[in-house]
Amino acid sequence: MMKILVTDGMDRNAINYLINEGFEVEEKFYEEEDLKEKIKEVDVIVVRSATKIRKNIIDEALKTRRLKLVIRGGVGLDNIDVDYAKRHGIIVRNTPGASTNAVAELVLCEMLVLARNVKIANIKLNDGKWEKKNLKGSEIYGKTLGLVGYGRIARNIADKAHRLGMKILYTDVMEYHDTREGFEYTDLDSIIQRADYITVHTPLTDQTRNMFAWDQFEKMKDTAFFLNCARGGIVNENDLLRAINEGQIAGAALDCFENEPMPMQDLVTHPKVTVTPHIGASTREAQQRIGDEIAEIIVNYQEEAGYGYTETL
Repeated sequence: MMKILVTDGMDRNAINYLINEGFEVEEKFYEEEDLKEKIKEVDVIVVRSATKIRKNIIDEALKTRRLKLVIRGGVGLDNIDVDYAKRHGIIVRNTPGASTNAVAELVLCEMLVLARNVKIANIKLNDGKWEKKNLKGSEIYGKTLGLVGYGRIARNIADKAHRLGMKILYTDVMEYHDTREGFEYTDLDSIIQRADYITVHTPLTDQTRNMFAWDQFEKMKDTAFFLNCARGGIVNENDLLRAINEGQIAGAALDCFENEPMPMQDLVTHPKVTVTPHIGASTREAQQRIGDEIAEIIVNYQEEAGYGYTETL
């Protein structure tokens, strides 16, 4: 019987499915020192962003060589030492497509919140102040959206934004060319200088860490907004705060931070910054899709590894 450890939560229907199919499933978050012991007892570990599967954890798993599969429920793999795991025969998988629409909708939501001064309006009303005359916003129709990275999520956002009347600029390490009218492939500097909204959709790597710092914010329009629903380390938060305070850009929306779950309070409380606690994939629908995909990965692995036949999803 394969033993599965789910550390950061998973859709209940998918958990029940795995249990009904004969898998032993434990749902519990373990701190690092406790995880070093627990990892020796499981065949599969399912994580989100809270649990880190670093070299020291993998080394403990190698002492029993029972761990064969690490699954990240979501897109990014920066909390897992992927290459080290693979070098030691441990398979690493994720669920890149399951949360695409959920993240895209959140980005679009944040753009509208910024455009219409929703956060500032809420703050003022909570303080008992009716400042309608001071809260004139703008429309996203006719504005230019710049996408840095053009994978599944970015293309979904581009499609939605274009249908709402926005012009689309995008860049990516892979020269994907969208031939639709109103879409333009360009370089990063052009996006920084021309876009009214800039949203980042790249993994966190040595190359993308601090991709957005003072030099980039300095080139942006003073009416432009910056959005990051990818990974916190992509933006230098001190430089972002400075750019907003000095009027270099109009504001920002952040769903991820360098220090989670204790982000920089000056950003969190800033009236021109709308923030959410890494909830890009946190919809009922996305979590169900993620759970289904995780269950399918586990079932397929069991069959391919010869653990015995299990009916497919």
